[in-house]
Amino acid sequence: MWLLTVFEKTNVRIYEYQDKAEALVALKQFEHGALLTYMN
Repeated sequence: MWLLTVFEKTNVRIYEYQDKAEALVALKQFEHGALLTYMN
């Protein structure tokens, strides 16, 4: 599972993706403050 963590001024949002390619597309939508991680 791929987790996209987005850090905003006052919030932290976490999105889950099963596919790496899909997660990378989502990551490109955020210019700053995003982290992509993989969990088994």
